[in-house]
Amino acid sequence: MKLLVTGGLGFIGSNFINLLQEENEYSIVNIDKMTYAAKFENVSITKPENYEFVKADINDESTLEKYSDIDWVINFAAESHVDNSIKSSTEFVQSNVQGVRSLLDFCRKHDKMILQISTDEVYGSIEKGSFTEESPLNPRNPYSATKASAELLVKAYHETYGIPYLITRGANNYGPNQHPEKLIPKTISNILSNKKTPVYGRGLQIRNWVYVKDHCNAIKLVLERGIKNQDYNIPGPEETSNISLVKLILKTFNKPESLIDFVPDRLGHDFRYSMGDSKIRKLGFSYSMTLEKYLHSLV
Repeated sequence: MKLLVTGGLGFIGSNFINLLQEENEYSIVNIDKMTYAAKFENVSITKPENYEFVKADINDESTLEKYSDIDWVINFAAESHVDNSIKSSTEFVQSNVQGVRSLLDFCRKHDKMILQISTDEVYGSIEKGSFTEESPLNPRNPYSATKASAELLVKAYHETYGIPYLITRGANNYGPNQHPEKLIPKTISNILSNKKTPVYGRGLQIRNWVYVKDHCNAIKLVLERGIKNQDYNIPGPEETSNISLVKLILKTFNKPESLIDFVPDRLGHDFRYSMGDSKIRKLGFSYSMTLEKYLHSLV
């Protein structure tokens, strides 16, 4: 099977490519425009005969046209820093909405299928219980609004043109290749240098957390066994508040809680994300990692 993987030098995309290279059945074309979060070293090229890298923007339709022999588009390409989207949403609309439109037009022209990688943030916040795949989308910041828009475009192209699709919605990821701007690597980097580490508000926001390799295994499972034209939540096995997570990191690395620096909360900061995972478990999926186990592996 030949895959066009977009954003494959980023955090989740590179882990997905590394996973697929453990098998011989996949040939991969990796298109990445090399933004600040992309790194060549994120990808371990173990089978160069089954891998090709192309530096390009997914809005570059002439580049996409060169790869009309692929079977699936797997779209990881996205601007994902919520704080940056609040400052300016221009690049987020260009990548996360216009870019998906470009990929969909390519799929329409060449009768291809698309797997859109999305996020739990499209659901918005929930006080109790967990969202299911049937829950309505209610994005509350510019980033999540662009990801929700991308999902709606995918479904609209299916309804209008018959393009087969799959959508996965992941929770907060952690693990190898993560950009240092994110909460876990940023906190670890700060405290190892005995620097104060910032926590928004009082750190009471609650999130699902999923190990990136578990997330990628789930995406692969959806690709191979998922029901076409369906959505799949991939929330992770645990839910915790930001302050509890930061305290766990401090405890693991034997650092004092005095290193916590509470800073003003950001605009549009959702209180709690939570998704159910019964649908992905029905495909035979299970988790291999917890936050505590991962953090202890770093000490």
